[in-house]
Amino acid sequence: MDYGGWYDIDTSERDFRYIMKVCYVAAMGPPGGGRNSITNRYVRHYNIIYVEPYSDSSLNSIFCNVMEWMYRSATKLPYGANIEKLKENIVSATIQVYNDVQK
Repeated sequence: MDYGGWYDIDTSERDFRYIMKVCYVAAMGPPGGGRNSITNRYVRHYNIIYVEPYSDSSLNSIFCNVMEWMYRSATKLPYGANIEKLKENIVSATIQVYNDVQK
């Protein structure tokens, strides 16, 4: 990456292969749990963006709104009022299951 390409070690000539008009994009989680850290020498090629995990109350608000939209957009087969009342319970149970799996 530093020199604009790589040597092609699979050929007998070992020619330098120039890489042009390429944008590198990468994503990763924090090190741990099987994920390795990367060197500063490699990280310097990227802009680092960190996103703080959402709190449970934020996730609850977001997904309750998504489910509300889903209930309102179901025009062919509308959900009954007894199903719509389960929205908060469904969302909180899903968040709880996710949190239990992450531990």
